[in-house]
Amino acid sequence: MAATRDIRDRADLDALLRRFYGAAFADPLVGPFFTEVAGTDLEAHLPGITDFWERALLRTAEYRKDAFAPHAALHAARPLTAAHFGRWVQLWHATVDGLHAGPLADRAKAQGERIALSLLRRLAGRDAPTGGGEGGFIPLAALRLRSAA
Repeated sequence: MAATRDIRDRADLDALLRRFYGAAFADPLVGPFFTEVAGTDLEAHLPGITDFWERALLRTAEYRKDAFAPHAALHAARPLTAAHFGRWVQLWHATVDGLHAGPLADRAKAQGERIALSLLRRLAGRDAPTGGGEGGFIPLAALRLRSAA
């Protein structure tokens, strides 16, 4: 199933985030941060993260939490590296591309990259290696997630 339309509303974000976290929780590189280190309860986590993305993309929700603090706690328990953030970006891009196409989908991918780079630099230092080229972030692999049946 090819992506045919752009992200439109909170329901689209909910479906996108459920699909993304399903892939992220199962991923051998980043999954343990969600399942073992943080012990994330997706149903409890989803409303807040959906608020975050709704605010970032649609400007229709309130989000006043400190998005950095949970990542700092994870990093203190088990260091997050460029490889972890790079994999997050790969999964994010693949999930967005698998469901949506359009300006908001493009903005979601770009915002995800900015967030990942910002978190990496705040956690590991401004000069933290990113694995990317000059001015770039982590190279993205050609990765597609299959549509849910």
